[in-house]
Amino acid sequence: MKFVIVFVALFALAYAAPPQQVAEVLRSEFDVGPDSFKYAYETSDGINSEAEGHLNNVGTEQEAIAVRGSFSYVADDGQTYTVTYVADENGFQPQGAHLPVAPQV
Repeated sequence: MKFVIVFVALFALAYAAPPQQVAEVLRSEFDVGPDSFKYAYETSDGINSEAEGHLNNVGTEQEAIAVRGSFSYVADDGQTYTVTYVADENGFQPQGAHLPVAPQV
């Protein structure tokens, strides 16, 4: 009997929950080559992302991928946040108005 009560309560809770919105893809572009890539996409819920990357020092011990890109999204507070970044042999280097800035040494 307890099982039935718990099952009915969970069913009622799931039925009363607001439906989840599914974002639609508005734009999607991809170009992948042997030594480089480029992509961009945008969704109906305000997410945008784009990046491009290529191999540096191909065929050497210092071979590394270098990527430049950005992404943005609408947060729960209604603000749009944007991050631009570089990722290369020096690490991931993000920048954004909402991100703290490390002191210069």
